Amino acid sequence: MSVYDKLEELGITLPAAGAPAASYVMSAQTGKTVLLSGHIAKRDGRVWVGKLGQTMTTEEGQAAARAVAIDLIATLHAHTGNLDKISRIVKVMSLVNSSPEFTEHHLVTNGASELLAAVFGERGKHARSAFGVAQIPLGACVEIELTAEVES
Repeated sequence: MSVYDKLEELGITLPAAGAPAASYVMSAQTGKTVLLSGHIAKRDGRVWVGKLGQTMTTEEGQAAARAVAIDLIATLHAHTGNLDKISRIVKVMSLVNSSPEFTEHHLVTNGASELLAAVFGERGKHARSAFGVAQIPLGACVEIELTAEVES
C-alpha cells in the first residue's frame, strides 16, 4: 500500500508545507539523508501554546505531537515530491515544553511516533529522543525534528 493510500485510509489530508520563521530552511538533504528542521505544534492554523504538566495533559500533548507529525510528513512530501521514496524514518527528536515536575515526555512523543509507524509501516519505526524544555519558540507545546532516508 502506498503512503498516500495509508494517509487516505487514516483520514489525513496533508496541509501545505510550512515556511521557515527565521533564517533557515525547512529541509536539507545530503546524499540519501533528509533532515527536517524543527516543526512546532499547530492547531487550527495557529501555534498550539501550552506547557505540559501545567496547562496541558499528556493526552493533549500526544495530540499536539501527532499534529506535528502530519506537518513533518507534509514537509517530506514537499521535499521529495513523492512520499513513497522514503525508505526509512531514521530519527525523531522531540522537545516538550513542560513544567519541571512533568516526566511523561516519552508518552507525549508517542503521538508522533505512532502516527509515523502507522503511515510508513516498518519504514516508519525510528530511533528517538524526547526532552523536556523550559520553553519553545512562540510558546508552542511541542517541537519535533525528523531525519529520513530516501531512495536514490
